[in-house]
Amino acid sequence: MNPRILRDDEFDAQLARVLRTGVIASAVVIICGAAIFLARHGGERPAYHVFRGEPSDLRSIGGIVVEALRFQGRGLIQCGLLLLIATPIARVVLSVVAFLRQRDWLYVAVTLIVLALLSYSLLAS
Repeated sequence: MNPRILRDDEFDAQLARVLRTGVIASAVVIICGAAIFLARHGGERPAYHVFRGEPSDLRSIGGIVVEALRFQGRGLIQCGLLLLIATPIARVVLSVVAFLRQRDWLYVAVTLIVLALLSYSLLAS
């Protein structure tokens, strides 16, 4: 047996680890962001008669990362959501690597198409 090729159960275990880690990391970041946001703004009364959308700095991935690095509550919450979105994308990337190691070119091609579509849908404005 070629040591470079993963068995199906090993591959499944790696995928499960990636998914579990992504979901847990996302939850931790969102909870930290929520705690910071509530500590700073929990006592404010919402003004429902005036619509306020998301600030412009939280409408792009770069802005979200900057706000998260500044430990702003909304930025951390948005960053946690981005981590949650990135989790299945990481699964697809791991699948591409596994299919490359198995030299299964059809599945490599199909998985790369899926990855391209996911990336386009996330990054296209």
